[in-house]
Amino acid sequence: MPIQIRPVNPSTQALPLYSVFHSSVHTLASRHYTREQCEAWAPMQCDESTWVARIAHNRPFVAWMDDMIAGFADLQPDGYIDQFFVSSACAGRGVGSALMAFLLETARTRGVPGLYSHVSLTAQPLFLRHGFRIDARQTVHLRGTAFENARMSLMLSQPPVSRGCK
Repeated sequence: MPIQIRPVNPSTQALPLYSVFHSSVHTLASRHYTREQCEAWAPMQCDESTWVARIAHNRPFVAWMDDMIAGFADLQPDGYIDQFFVSSACAGRGVGSALMAFLLETARTRGVPGLYSHVSLTAQPLFLRHGFRIDARQTVHLRGTAFENARMSLMLSQPPVSRGCK
């Protein structure tokens, strides 16, 4: 079944997106991060008010497969990608690539000159396949736990400016 991507409905989809986020971190990212790191990143107990506010602010796009949420990703006005997660149940089925293609097209449509993100070790191969480069490797701290990730960016080629007729 094809992947469909739609804007989020924060009032009904915020908590199901937490389930996707949690499964992505604890199943997929656990190949690169310890149990302690995964728990600090995506605690078992969701702080619902904080999560709902984050989803309402970020307004991610939601990928659907077979009537279930397969992943989600956001694109901020300045080109920042804050959240990019694929459900562990849908990994390896093209969801990440579909979301990235959608974000790239959306950025071009909006006239965003480039994208950037702080990308986990797990997601870096996907971002690299879509033309991103690693600008810096970094250690970040969340809930007292250190994580390795990378700041990655992609400058989008802009169509040439028409000079008009001479």
